[in-house]
Amino acid sequence: MQENQVNTQRYEEDEIDLRELFKTLMKNKIKIVLITSLITLGAVVYAFVMPKIYEGKVILKVGEYKLANANANANANANANANANANANANTKITIADASELSKELEILFIDILKNEKNREAKIDSINLIKQQKNFLEISALGSSNDAVSLEIKKVVEYTQNKHQKLLDEVKESHNNETKYLESKLLILKTKTLPSLTEKIKRYKNDVTLYESNLLDLKQNFKKIKNSNPTLAAIQINEQRYLVDTISKLKNSLESFENEKEDIELIQIEALKEQIKTLQVLIKPYNYKNTQIVGKIMTNDYAIKPKKKLIVVVAFVTGLILSIFLVFFMEFIKGFRDEDQPSLS
Repeated sequence: MQENQVNTQRYEEDEIDLRELFKTLMKNKIKIVLITSLITLGAVVYAFVMPKIYEGKVILKVGEYKLANANANANANANANANANANANANTKITIADASELSKELEILFIDILKNEKNREAKIDSINLIKQQKNFLEISALGSSNDAVSLEIKKVVEYTQNKHQKLLDEVKESHNNETKYLESKLLILKTKTLPSLTEKIKRYKNDVTLYESNLLDLKQNFKKIKNSNPTLAAIQINEQRYLVDTISKLKNSLESFENEKEDIELIQIEALKEQIKTLQVLIKPYNYKNTQIVGKIMTNDYAIKPKKKLIVVVAFVTGLILSIFLVFFMEFIKGFRDEDQPSLS
C-alpha cells in the first residue's frame, strides 16, 4: 500500500516537471523561433555566398607496346620505365610505366609542388590507383567551374602523354634501327658472303680435281720407273704422299665451306628473314598505344560544394537545440535569482 503511494507521488512529480518544461517552452517560443531563424538564415546566406566548387574525374590507362621474342626481356630490363615482367617466348606487351610510380610522380608535380600557389581556378585533388586494375589511374580535380577543372586535368594528361610518346618513339626508333641492321646483314650474306663461298668452293673443287689428276699420273708413272729408276721412284713416292695430304686438306676445307654455305642458305638467311618480318609487324602503329583517357573527363552539372540543403538542415537543427538550451539556461538563472531575493530581504 505504501509502495503504491510512493509510485503515485513520483508519477505526479514527473508529470509536473514535464508540464513545467512544456510551459517554459511555450512561454519562450518567440525566442526559440527567433534564435533558430537567425541561425538558419545565417546558414542560408553562408551557403549562397560561399564559392561553388565543381569536381571532375578521369580514368587514365597507362600505354603499352610490344617486343618480340628474346628481345623482350633485354629491352624491358634496359628501359627503366618498362614493366620488367616480360615473356621471352612470344610477342610481349610492355607497359610504358609502372602505374604506382607514375601516380607518385604526378602527385609531386601537380599536387605537392603547386599546393602553395594562390588564386588558382582549379587544382588536382587526388591521383589514385584503381583497385584490381594495375595499369589504371583515377585523377580527380576541384575548381570554380567545370571548364577550369577539365583544363587542369588535361594538363596532367598532356604531360603524361607527351612523356610516354617520347618513350614510344625511342622504342620505334630502336625497332627501325634493328630492322635496318638485319636487312644490311642479310644483304651482305646474299651479295658478298655467299658469292665468296661459292667461288671458294669452285676453286677448291678445281684444285682437288687437278691434284687428283696429278696423283693419278704419278701413280701410273711410278709403275713404269719403280724398277728401272729406284731413286726417281722414291722421290715420286714422297710427291704422292704430299699430293694425298694436300687433297685431304682441300677436301676437308671444301666440306667446311659447303657446310657453311648450307648453314647460311638454310638457317641464317631464313632466321634473318623471320626476324625482319617480325620487326616489320612490330613497327605497325597498332602495336604502340600511348597513355590515354578511358571514355572522357567526367563532370557534374552541379557543384559538389557547398551542400546547401545539408548546411541549412544542420543549421536549423543546431539553432533549435541551441535556442532551447538558452531558454532553459535563462530560466535556470532567473529561478536561481528568485530564490536568492527572499534571503536578502
